[in-house]
Amino acid sequence: MSAKIKVATTSLAGCFGCHMSLLDIDERILALVELVEFDRSPLTDIKQIGACDLGLIEGGVANAENVEVLRDFRRHCKILVAVGACAISGGIPAMRNSFALADCLTESYVTGIGIHNPGVPNDPEIPLLLNQVHPIHEVVKVDYFLPGCPPSGDAIWTFLTELLAGQPISLPYTQLHYD
Repeated sequence: MSAKIKVATTSLAGCFGCHMSLLDIDERILALVELVEFDRSPLTDIKQIGACDLGLIEGGVANAENVEVLRDFRRHCKILVAVGACAISGGIPAMRNSFALADCLTESYVTGIGIHNPGVPNDPEIPLLLNQVHPIHEVVKVDYFLPGCPPSGDAIWTFLTELLAGQPISLPYTQLHYD
């Protein structure tokens, strides 16, 4: 038997919906683990990434830690995939791009409804926010884009099985439309 393909996944600035869709392949996950070995991923709780064949990234790039994680994935993954709207275009987190970062922080921590202890946090444990949220291809080279918010479990399954089989990836309209 040949060695399994090593896959790593991570979530940056987003809702974790793409990972939930990965789990939504249901019993097909048993067939997937026959083909792949998961490295760093919330599915394994492995914290450091090793050399991998495939990296799946969900979420946009909103802070310094996101940049570091993303660059680490690019260094360690032969193929990198932007999964979902946040990774591809910034998604919902990028809605803050219409406002100055200082204004967002003031609204969130000082003047917003329900604030009991006003003050913008200044803790070195909190990653430094970027002025804007970026799609991942603005930070690193991306090899594939899998659209959706989130992509369906069926779209993820089709994408992964065709990629792992070395076939051209052809997602049917029924897996891409959202009307």
